[in-house]
Amino acid sequence: MIVTRTPVRVSLGGGGTDLASYYSRYGGFLMAAAVNKHVYVMVNKRFTDSIRVSYARTETVDDVADIKHPIVREGLKMLDLKGGLEITTVADVPANSGLGNSGSFSVGLLHALHAYKREAVGLQELAEEACRLEIDLLKEPVGKQDQYMAAFGGIKCLTFEKDGTVNVEPLALPAGTLDELEKNLLFFYTGITRRAAEILPEQKEACERNDRQVTESLHLIKEIGYQTREALQSGDVRRFGALLDEHWRVKRTLSGKVSNSAIDRWYETARANGAIGGKIMGAGGGGFFMFYAHEKNSLRQALEKEGLREIGLCFEPGGSKVIADF
Repeated sequence: MIVTRTPVRVSLGGGGTDLASYYSRYGGFLMAAAVNKHVYVMVNKRFTDSIRVSYARTETVDDVADIKHPIVREGLKMLDLKGGLEITTVADVPANSGLGNSGSFSVGLLHALHAYKREAVGLQELAEEACRLEIDLLKEPVGKQDQYMAAFGGIKCLTFEKDGTVNVEPLALPAGTLDELEKNLLFFYTGITRRAAEILPEQKEACERNDRQVTESLHLIKEIGYQTREALQSGDVRRFGALLDEHWRVKRTLSGKVSNSAIDRWYETARANGAIGGKIMGAGGGGFFMFYAHEKNSLRQALEKEGLREIGLCFEPGGSKVIADF
């Protein structure tokens, strides 16, 4: 039996420039952090030759091609596994909540399957395999951020070259900055789930037709990513909070689906009650809100009255791990 534990992530700056429709023309850059919520994948040998897959539903099939879960089906094909397996997955946070669960699941599944086959796999290779699975095979309109953060963990700066190469660099922070950042970041679950595939195709198509507004917005978001790195490297966490506000206001221009009247109201309520800045995680439209605030009690009370649920998140230093192998 193999069990992997793979973190999900939060974006800190530059998100959205990891899509090929943008970075293949201009190059991309973003900062992100793995957090202490995980996707767990268990792979075990079955007594029979059938395949059993358990997630929100349960499938039992005799042929890999009959598996309805697309990531499991294509992951097994990719690693040339035919049958006699049981695959179970559970997660600490809901799917489609903006924390990159799908990328984490892809990385965790492939990591577990490699371990089951007694194959060593490097972090870069693992991330690229997961990208190939989701982007090339399944044609999902997603970027490369989620898979790389799931594989590497920690707080990372990701540079996306025009040829698709991803350079991963850890973020060096002054003493005390990490603790201050964690202390002042608050996360609230909106209760709204949505698939990135409902929002990102609009951005992808706009980039491909060279839409000036969307392209300029992504240029600004990338620049905000660079400024976010500089602010954190210098220990200026208040500046980081202000950059979150700038990022959110630009991000809202990418698509009419990024926000709505309720999300706008929650954001302005947070700003009126101590938040320096914040933004919805992932593509937008729902999921988790992240806010930076020094005065937190008023913010918590105001958003709880709005029906949002606070979730405690901390940074996760490591990426995908095999936590059981027996």
